[in-house]
Amino acid sequence: MISVIENKEEWNAVLQKVDTYDIYHTYEYHQISKKNGEKPILITYEKQDCLVAIPLIVKAIRDTAHNDATSAYGYSGPISKNISEDFDHDKFSLELKEFLKQRAVASVFSRLNPYIPNQSTVLQNSGNIEKLGNLINIDLTLDLESQRRAYNPRLRTYINKCRKKYIIKEAENEEQIKKLVSIYYENMLRVNANDRYFFPGSYFLSLWKSTDFKTKFLLAYDAASQELAGGAIFTIVNDIIHYHLSGVKKEYLKLNPIKLLIDDMRVSGTHGDFKYFNLGGGVGNNCDSLFRFKSGFSKNFKNFKVWKFIVDQNVYADLVSSRNIQCGFESMSCQKFFPCYRCNILS
Repeated sequence: MISVIENKEEWNAVLQKVDTYDIYHTYEYHQISKKNGEKPILITYEKQDCLVAIPLIVKAIRDTAHNDATSAYGYSGPISKNISEDFDHDKFSLELKEFLKQRAVASVFSRLNPYIPNQSTVLQNSGNIEKLGNLINIDLTLDLESQRRAYNPRLRTYINKCRKKYIIKEAENEEQIKKLVSIYYENMLRVNANDRYFFPGSYFLSLWKSTDFKTKFLLAYDAASQELAGGAIFTIVNDIIHYHLSGVKKEYLKLNPIKLLIDDMRVSGTHGDFKYFNLGGGVGNNCDSLFRFKSGFSKNFKNFKVWKFIVDQNVYADLVSSRNIQCGFESMSCQKFFPCYRCNILS
């Protein structure tokens, strides 16, 4: 049976039932991430002793009677309990499609989480799953020396130099966080980042104050001047650590302290008996300079996949045909863009 949850108490109760979950499945993260006009929901499916839960953010498609759904920023997808070979994928898919149709949802797009089991199994009869690239993971179940041996030799030398240059501290108050946010914005402007990376200041403070998960703000200070050179944000839930966001002042780019901060988080995560340290991938899932920077820490790659589900083919086709001209698309297929009826000028 499919049902929907929108309040924190019931949402958190589901999280306590499933085998495991990540920050991107929590109620508070969805409240922090949502934009105006968006509604976070947790779709749940229970059949005998099986449980599936899918967090989504629902948004109206402007000037239509339809909605669509997407995942929050990060790595989401279904969480579950007691998924076995006997799981009835057909029944789940039919009930999910009917539920979404009743809510006038035309399509669903979700980034999946390689650290959560059975996601592809649960979704195998619902839409398509596509691999877009790789994410870099540091295996924290290995001993510290084995982890470090996987580093690029130049990275080890670089980090040793950084240890002589910087003092690492954890942020303890809002003023320190606001200083890091200012540096982060400076970085985003310098690299001409997409607007979606300019999170409001309240986003960072809400991450820090959350009770659903822990967020660690690590700061690097110049040992000589005591100036804040930069910092990195790490999220922590269950046995998973994510390198979330970071920033460094322009004058400290030559000896970038972010590499040292990642190394410190790796050490503390290992001592804390965590399993995974996700560094993410490149910009737009590309093998770019950011990906090469992260892969210097580890060659333990995880597949980054997304889920695309067209709920109603006729509704989807009508939306695409009526909007493609405005979006600049010439056919029903817009290749890497999904859903095809959304573009920068349309909401």
